[in-house]
Amino acid sequence: MRLIFVIGPSGAGKDSLLNCLRQDVADITAMSDSTPPPPLYFAKRTITRSHDQSNEDHEVVDPSEFESLVNSDAFAMHWFANGLHYGVRHQELAPMSEGTWVMVNGSRAYLEEAKRRFPGLTVLFITAPVEVLRARLLSRGRENAEAIEARLHRLQDVVLEPQDLCVSNGGSLADSVIALKKLLQQRTGISLVKI
Repeated sequence: MRLIFVIGPSGAGKDSLLNCLRQDVADITAMSDSTPPPPLYFAKRTITRSHDQSNEDHEVVDPSEFESLVNSDAFAMHWFANGLHYGVRHQELAPMSEGTWVMVNGSRAYLEEAKRRFPGLTVLFITAPVEVLRARLLSRGRENAEAIEARLHRLQDVVLEPQDLCVSNGGSLADSVIALKKLLQQRTGISLVKI
């Protein structure tokens, strides 16, 4: 199963790390003389969130449209988190059938269902030291200290299996990208070295 399901707590910089990785894949593909498939495909999500509230390229729908898509079985996976609906259309997982790894920016709340629906998927847990997470969440100013501590406490509920991948994004983003690329190379064979 060439599916990587990415999870991580708020403040871990998951989106920033994935955006850097996405840019590296685009650069590798652009530098190639031939047109091989990219070494990694990032599944585009359908979200009930406008583009101006996110730095992610996603399909925007309103809640009623999302419900219609769920009812018509348009999604291979879908979940609700942080007040928003997220979905991944079936065609976004199609590159797996051609031998390409597919990465889905997922949710801890949906992880067990994802494992049930896609046995053998690879979990990628992006995290950071608790003190780094706390500082990042406090600097955002979206939640009070009590809510932040509750969020950090929920990290104890994350149980990783030996085959799962884990990368810490507690230092510089550049170092974290390098660590993630090395981890993907070692554990999945995905090569993200520029030619």
